[in-house]
Amino acid sequence: MSVSEREKDPAAVKEEGNTLFKAGDIQGAVCCYTRALKLSDTQAESAVLYRNRSACYLKLEEYNKAEADASKALDNDPGDVKARFRRAQAFQKLGRLDQAFLDAQRCAQLEPKNKAFQDLLRQLGAQIQQKLNSTDARVQQMFSLLLDGSANESDRQKAAQNLVVLSREDAGAEQIFRNDGVKLIQKLLQSKQEDVVLSALRTLVGLCTGHQSRTMAIVNELGMEQLCAVMGSGASTVSLAACHLLQVMFEALTEGMKREIRGKDEAILPAFCPVLTTLRSMLRHLLEMMPAANVSGPGRDNAINLLVKQVPRKSLKNPDNSLTLWVIDQGLKKILEVAGTVPELSGGGPPLTDNSHMSCSVLLSKLYDDLKSDNERENFNKLCEEYVQSGLDAKLRAIQTVSVLLQGPSDVGNRTLEMSGMIDAVISLCASEDVTHQQVAVEALIHAAGKAKRASFITANGVALLKDLYKKSENDRIRVRALVGLCKLGSAGGTDFSMKQFAEGSTLKLAKQCRKWLCNESLPPTSRRWSVEGLAYLTFDADVKEDLVEDKNALLAMCELAKSEDKTVLFAVGSTLVNCTNSYEVEKPDPQMVELAKYAKQHVPEEHPKDAPSYVEKRLGKLLEAGVVSALVCMVKQESPALTEACRECIARVFLALVERQQDRGTVVAQGGGKALIPLASDNTDVGKIKAAQALAKITITSNPEIAFPGERIYEVVRPLNSLLSLECTLLQNFEALMALTNLAGISERLRQKIIKEKAVPKIEGYMFEEHELVRASATECMCNLVLSTEVQKLYLATGNDRLKLLVLYCGEEDERLRKAAAGTLAMLTAEQPELCARIPGTTTHWLEIVQALLLSEISDLRHRGVVIVHNMMQAEKSLADTLMESEVLEILSVLAKGGEGMPAAVAKVAQNCLDKAVEYNIIKSREGKENREGTEP
Repeated sequence: MSVSEREKDPAAVKEEGNTLFKAGDIQGAVCCYTRALKLSDTQAESAVLYRNRSACYLKLEEYNKAEADASKALDNDPGDVKARFRRAQAFQKLGRLDQAFLDAQRCAQLEPKNKAFQDLLRQLGAQIQQKLNSTDARVQQMFSLLLDGSANESDRQKAAQNLVVLSREDAGAEQIFRNDGVKLIQKLLQSKQEDVVLSALRTLVGLCTGHQSRTMAIVNELGMEQLCAVMGSGASTVSLAACHLLQVMFEALTEGMKREIRGKDEAILPAFCPVLTTLRSMLRHLLEMMPAANVSGPGRDNAINLLVKQVPRKSLKNPDNSLTLWVIDQGLKKILEVAGTVPELSGGGPPLTDNSHMSCSVLLSKLYDDLKSDNERENFNKLCEEYVQSGLDAKLRAIQTVSVLLQGPSDVGNRTLEMSGMIDAVISLCASEDVTHQQVAVEALIHAAGKAKRASFITANGVALLKDLYKKSENDRIRVRALVGLCKLGSAGGTDFSMKQFAEGSTLKLAKQCRKWLCNESLPPTSRRWSVEGLAYLTFDADVKEDLVEDKNALLAMCELAKSEDKTVLFAVGSTLVNCTNSYEVEKPDPQMVELAKYAKQHVPEEHPKDAPSYVEKRLGKLLEAGVVSALVCMVKQESPALTEACRECIARVFLALVERQQDRGTVVAQGGGKALIPLASDNTDVGKIKAAQALAKITITSNPEIAFPGERIYEVVRPLNSLLSLECTLLQNFEALMALTNLAGISERLRQKIIKEKAVPKIEGYMFEEHELVRASATECMCNLVLSTEVQKLYLATGNDRLKLLVLYCGEEDERLRKAAAGTLAMLTAEQPELCARIPGTTTHWLEIVQALLLSEISDLRHRGVVIVHNMMQAEKSLADTLMESEVLEILSVLAKGGEGMPAAVAKVAQNCLDKAVEYNIIKSREGKENREGTEP
């Protein structure tokens, strides 16, 4: 076997690696096994190579790599006992003793007489026992300290914190649980020291995370009454920690239940499922917290948040909405009690926060949207109407309930608003001398203004009522709300400049007043929030947008409100920013249809002159200067039902507008915008996901992705970018996604593997056929970086496809960018997979002309790629070298090898290497530095 043949034979390369391993050249053996893996085309052969390389990594003490290779060997051949033994050794060195023991145990079962397997099993048994004894002693020590009332308080707190750390380890969590740790934690929960209670809750999180049986036992032992009491306490940090614990418990139980019912009769199982019984018991306790007077406002908000997350179906593809029906049956009236509570009234109901009504609206909306049939929706309507009807004697509660319904399931709100006596009740409260009565009535009018489709009174008489309140009221709380109602009714024309509801200048006056109240820190936050609501409607008018961005104090005040505890302001801020950045959808009317509409004297929408791109660009600059990015980042971090999908979509739209200009992207990234966009691209409306993904693409194209998305975050960017490779997206979105993926694919093999795992490669190949030049070229550039991965190289090695042919043909296209990308891909492929070189002549009869054109190109990058391809082909086979040297390629290479002015040294060097190879093959002879065809005269 010749040297070149041995280099292509994986078995021969493997033997070379074995020889080097025995000789102690471990690093050399790794290189051989790696080369052999690239050449291997069978699973069995690859399994042996991975196993051998794993042994090398064990010797080199690179245990993570040893484990990874042993796992790959087992993926290819699960019965490979040597690979399993090596993985057990790697796990042992990595401290993952449980996994090491399982592998060693399996090895001993397969080969009971193997002394090495038995010895490793004994070692691991002793190590695990030692670790358990050590952990057991630590647990006992902490328990003793925490139970000792005379112990130093700081020592007790330190022990409680150590308990949290221990609970996050599998062995530690099990030891805490087995040593009656739950009973001790129960005592800690009764402590009056906040730090101790927090440590107890966090320890329970460690015990419950991903463990169904422990969670069941803990819920039963502690009791939901105690957990709900802790969550309902006055301390907001404790309440939030308890909420997080319950969330972890719900996840552990529901994930475990999904595993149980997989493959079983789901229709029968729930009736006999203890987990479902526990879940319903937990939900019942949360519902009982709704009207309870002893539950704090933050505690109630957290309970509502848990119901929002746990009750409705995660996907409408799941046919089972029984949990929603059960909650409506058991607790809808309890939720409506919170909805109807007026905090300003003494003894008017349970304590609430500024966010409670909005959270209630979101919960009611989620429950209503989860219903499947008209009968189910009719029952929901009926229960709401009954509740409102029963409260009509106390008009205030009834109207407050309707307000919450109008903000949530608006169809239900409309029906309750149309009930007999309801409109009269609103009018009478507007005329009341009591400020609270007026406030509730005005808020109902505001929420009804855009929702009451059939309540014609609101739309016909709302302006007069609200104007009257705005002019006559002496209380700013009422005036600001009346102003918002006027803004809402006055913005009916949207962005249509020709559809003005108010007289010229009135809108600007209303907006000025809104900005004045927004900046007035003496007003309560709720009233200032209403002024943002007003701006959300008024900023449909471009004049208002211009005035707002010029008012730096108003912008700063709005950003500060967005960061505040009042979560109800989120959507108003988002809507205002969408309007100011013009990031809403605008359909350009067909010019012919416009002419027809004018001829028929139909209304034609008109764009405001100040909505032109130049004005929008200036507004974006002003918003960035005001620090709007940090406000948006804070909004995304909010754990609140008020951060609805519609609100997330607004934020995504604004981010996309802010990164439109390349020079602004650094500012957005520096203030945390890149990090904030990742969750927006996964948890959002369908439109919002696309907007966030496109913003991520723009950032990835022009910023260093490793800086914009540090650490593990960079891998989370791949999936959103892949989602843009869809026919439903625009060509611009396709193009930007391909550009961004090209950058990522050029960074590391792990990122390339992530792109492959997300199944992006077939999509990228599809875009290589796209008619649009830029999209086609960017897809080919992306493939150029992806071919560094062996998996992608194997696609080109496979027979029966035209992948290689496409690259060769693209090397001869006129589009410079496409030629560079295709030639680069071909250069790398022929270097990594020499056998592809022999296939090039079979792709097209014009292959030689294409190669010569690359070599003769005036573009140095194309020349360089051309000489590399020629060099790879000559290295691969002598027959290819013969064919190339018989053509004009010899003469071109001779000229290139001479170098000279304007000729890159790299090109000249590779050209000379080609000629040297021809001399080695005896195709040409070298004489006094001149190369000549063999058999010709000098």
